[in-house]
Amino acid sequence: MKVSIIGNGNMAKGIGTRLVSGGHSVTIHSQDEAKGKELVEQLKKVSGEADVKVVPIGTETDEVVIVATPYTEVENVGKEYNGLAGKVVVDITNPVDFNTFQLIPEAGQSGAQEVAKILSEATVVKAFNTTLAGPLEAGEVEGKELDVFIAGDDDDAKATVSELVKTSGMRPVDVGPLSEARHLEGIGLIQMKVQDQIGTGWMSALKFLG
Repeated sequence: MKVSIIGNGNMAKGIGTRLVSGGHSVTIHSQDEAKGKELVEQLKKVSGEADVKVVPIGTETDEVVIVATPYTEVENVGKEYNGLAGKVVVDITNPVDFNTFQLIPEAGQSGAQEVAKILSEATVVKAFNTTLAGPLEAGEVEGKELDVFIAGDDDDAKATVSELVKTSGMRPVDVGPLSEARHLEGIGLIQMKVQDQIGTGWMSALKFLG
């Protein structure tokens, strides 16, 4: 599958690593050309046959687009890409106010639903917001595959994202409609809050066992 990743940070690297390891083609959309090229070289080391490249922000995307930017940058992404009309957009963001360490959307609402409003002509699927960058890069935690929780209102789009996750060595878990993203974002917030307490160096994972 051909996938565009908008962003060049730790999550772009982690998700990109998994996608490349699964044989998918990855195009990094980067504002900073040097950082984008650095990420491409890192991803190429994952597999000698990796099909990965970097392009400037605003360049035409693939059919599946992973928005690996902060939540507060999504509106700018929409403007740069003309709303990503017709694309399957994977929202990985956690809408957290880091001054108060609380969720930004009002109770009962989710950041993913706000993203869907901003990118109204795209099909938004929530995924990867509960998977940390380090475990994504490693591909596992304590020998166990990663669970990727997915929410969305379009079954075909969720199936596409689920197949992408599965073929990249992780387990997709469909939690329901996009409104359930509120709960995923709450879990993501708690996960960030407890990192110092549990002392795993941001190498923990959320997974259903049994």
